[in-house]
Amino acid sequence: MSYTNFAEFYDNLTKNVNYTKRAERLHYLIQKYIQTDTDGTLLLDLACGSGSLSEELAKLGYDVIGVDNSPAMLNQAMQKKFASNLQIQYLCQDMRELDMFGTIDITVCMLDSLNHLDSLEDIQKVFQKVSLFAQPKGLFIFDMNTLYKHHEILNNQVFLYDTEEVFCVWENHLNHNTVEMQLTFFESEKNNNCYYRSDEFIKETAYPVQDIKIALQHAGLELIAQYDADAGLTTPEVLLPVSEHTERILFVARKPEIL
Repeated sequence: MSYTNFAEFYDNLTKNVNYTKRAERLHYLIQKYIQTDTDGTLLLDLACGSGSLSEELAKLGYDVIGVDNSPAMLNQAMQKKFASNLQIQYLCQDMRELDMFGTIDITVCMLDSLNHLDSLEDIQKVFQKVSLFAQPKGLFIFDMNTLYKHHEILNNQVFLYDTEEVFCVWENHLNHNTVEMQLTFFESEKNNNCYYRSDEFIKETAYPVQDIKIALQHAGLELIAQYDADAGLTTPEVLLPVSEHTERILFVARKPEIL
């Protein structure tokens, strides 16, 4: 998913996402489950997008590597890095073809980034790459949209976003477990009364939880916990269980120690 046109408006249209609280929750989970023999600070932010979460995790003391396959999104991330002067390394890679310089203590992949992949086979490829570069006992924390969210929340809905910078029409079409999203942006041109139109097409596919568990097992990763990813964020250490109405599941997995 290139996010070419969307990258320019992404931060403006996702101001409702509290990256600080999500980073604090990740930090709590890492401290709760980390068992590596290293200092446990080398963190890979997979599908890092515009770098907002990477920035918050770096502020918490992690040595962050951000990976994304969209040059446009990484350009936004680099602008934030130059402004904050945080020591984050960004790499342009497809997460299915992840290639690190060494092993990683913690890998995170947040905000349903894995749902953008086209198939369970692609998800399996990512899990295998994460496992390959994970330290023994290293953590892999990720979230994914549920079937409930795709069928009951996103469905065939139309969403409108009207900000000072852009007007966005977001149209969904549900095809089995895949939501096809047509985004149309109207950006006001300066010094005239015209609007510039651009479009982005995005797909997200939801999978049965059991399929995700099996894919983790095949990659040599052990699922150790799962939570509701969006509930209780005001107090990050309050972790609520998955329910039938959970829209996004937070998975915590670990690479077993090599004996």
